[in-house]
Amino acid sequence: MTTPLQEPGTNGALTREGILGISDLTSETCPVPEWGGSVLVQGLTGEERDEFEASCVKGRGRKAEVNLHNLRAKLVVIVCRDATGARLFTDDDAPALGRKSAAAINRIYEVGARLSGITEDDVEELLGNSSRGRPGASPSGSLARSA
Repeated sequence: MTTPLQEPGTNGALTREGILGISDLTSETCPVPEWGGSVLVQGLTGEERDEFEASCVKGRGRKAEVNLHNLRAKLVVIVCRDATGARLFTDDDAPALGRKSAAAINRIYEVGARLSGITEDDVEELLGNSSRGRPGASPSGSLARSA
């Protein structure tokens, strides 16, 4: 039996219309006791993830360097949403957000990374591709999951 997302007679292959029409972003409420409440965290779209990853690298080619500055706040400004799904913060809010509680920012970062499919392997790949440009950069300083 096929669903509206599947093409009849194709062993369950999905249709273009089905894929483009489905709502597939997940969200979760994240408690932030440091701020006296909670925030809605939504996983990144493919485009948002590419933009986030691009913001973590300065330069191109052999001159590319990993840019870890305020990394967690950069993700947090993208994944925090209001009840309608609109972003709570703009990219310009990242520096101010980076001056907030590290525990709060990290908690939201971890939820956002998990919902977006950002794994330790992804972070290691980013660091491995560009670590030559950043003294002391190492995959062991994991960004996807911190202690």
